[in-house]
Parts: sequence; structure tokens; C-alpha cells
Amino acid sequence: MDLSVIVPVYNEEESLEPLVRELRSALDPLGRSYEFILVDDGSTDGSYACLSRLHKMEPRMKVLRFKRNFGQTAAVAAGLAHAQGKIIVTMDGDGQNDPKDIPALLAKLEEGFDLVSGWRSPRQDPFWSRQFPSLIANRFISWMTQVKLHDYGCTLKAIRSEVAKEIKLYGEMHRFIPAIAYERGAKIAEIKVHHRPRHWGKSKYGIARTFRVVLDLLTVKFLLSYATRPLHIFGLIGLISGGGGFLIGGYLTMQKIFYQFEIGGRPLLLLAVLLILIGFQFIIMGLLGEMLARTYHESQDKPIYVIKEILEGGESA
Repeated sequence: MDLSVIVPVYNEEESLEPLVRELRSALDPLGRSYEFILVDDGSTDGSYACLSRLHKMEPRMKVLRFKRNFGQTAAVAAGLAHAQGKIIVTMDGDGQNDPKDIPALLAKLEEGFDLVSGWRSPRQDPFWSRQFPSLIANRFISWMTQVKLHDYGCTLKAIRSEVAKEIKLYGEMHRFIPAIAYERGAKIAEIKVHHRPRHWGKSKYGIARTFRVVLDLLTVKFLLSYATRPLHIFGLIGLISGGGGFLIGGYLTMQKIFYQFEIGGRPLLLLAVLLILIGFQFIIMGLLGEMLARTYHESQDKPIYVIKEILEGGESA
């Protein structure tokens, strides 16, 4: 299989038939063998019924149905696990990503890159509620991860299978795929892609999701920088805290010995003791983190989703 296209679906009943039609039109001229995997992330509308009907008419279409809503990251992870293509493309199922951009992604990939990410330009979303927060977030994420991209939120990406299969996703980490891939040595590129107005359904993004993304960014930063050496971050904090405590304690001791100052009731003494104790705790946390990191890297992976059923190999129309 040359190409796998993964599309997470959650309550996108109206957009599915046009999406499948556009995928066919975009992929058939390439002359490559392909499949597209649509992952129903616990939709509560008629999305699965529509997918089931379309599957019967398209032999290259595979449908994964979750037992409940696990989130977009889990849907992407499920698609990656079941993809058979040498190159994997991910895209949204709401119709805002244009399948006609896939050949451009593949062409850029052939220039020697391992992952090509889309940059939605121009954005077809409201400026103050969507574009401006996205602009700030993209700059912050680029600074934190050191992978400079204009649009981390664009799901449209092309990834070589050997890179995609090594990426482990959870939380809201599907948007950090370029940063995770870069940490594993992948060459990253970004190209402009079309972004179309939403004609069906409604956006699933909200302020609560923004907070989850920020927390996941902290997780990604820790995993990228300190996953294999947690003592370097916890130990550093411990040394700073403990060192500060010892300095304050030494200062108070000098006052007691040479100037006979009464230090027993001074808040500064309590601060010194507290900093020393916190320092020891952080160093111990770092040592425990080192043990957990080794256990994590040696343990067997566990999926973050539960699939109810799989449809594949439908009859050709």
C-alpha cells in the first residue's frame, strides 16, 4: 500500500459523502495504491450509518468505530495503528481541509522530508475567537518545542510510515506530532494549504480544550527534554532549593556564633529548613523519575482507545 489517509470523524454526517468523493478525485490521478481510514469517534448523529453505507460502495475505505468518544488524538492513534500505507496523511473530516492539497504534501515529502505539515492560509475562521489565539499558541509552542511552525493546529499532514508508527499519542497530543517526530530525528517541512469555510456541523473547539492543550504542551516539553533524564530537571530544582536553604542556614549560623543573635524564633530559619527539605524531596522525585522512565521505556504499550467494530473490504460500486 502506497498511501493511507486517516480522517477522524465526530458528528460530521453531512460532510462525509462529499469528503469521500473529493478523496477519490484527488487520489485516483496519482496512480498509487491507497486506502482511506475513517475513524468514527463515538458520533451521536448519523455519521456511522453514513460511513457504513459509503463503505459498501468503496473497497479502499476502512471504517473504525469507537465505543464512545475518546477524542481526536485517540482517533488519529487508531488510524495510525491500522494504516498500511508507506506514507500516511491525516486530515479533518469537517470539510475545511482540501483533499486537493494532498499531492502537494506528497511532492514536498519526496524532497527528502519525513513529515510535511499544512499551514492553513488564509484561515477561514473568526479572527478574535480562533485566529488570534491560534497565532499566540503557535508562537508559544514553537518557542517551547524549538520546532518552528506557523500552524500546529492544522491536522492536514503527510508522514512517512516508519516515523508515524513510532509516535505514541494521548491527551491532545495529535497537534504536537511534528515536535514529537522531530525529537526522533525526523526532517520537518511546512507548506501552505487551502482552508475552506465550514459548511456543515459546528466546531468542537472551546476554551476548555485550550487549557488541555496548554497542559499537554508542558507534558510534551518534559517528554522531549527530560523523559530519559528526569533527574536533570527535578535534581536541578532540588539543588537550587537545597542550596538556598543551606546558604540561609549558614548566614544565620554565622550570626549566632559571631554576634550572639537569637535565631530560634526567626522566620528566616524556618524558610531555610523548608528549602532544604524541599530540595531533598525534589532530588528523591528525580531519582524515582529515573526508575519510572526505565520502566516506561521497557514496558509494553497499551492502546488509548477501544474499537467496537471494523469494516473493510467493501464491494466496489
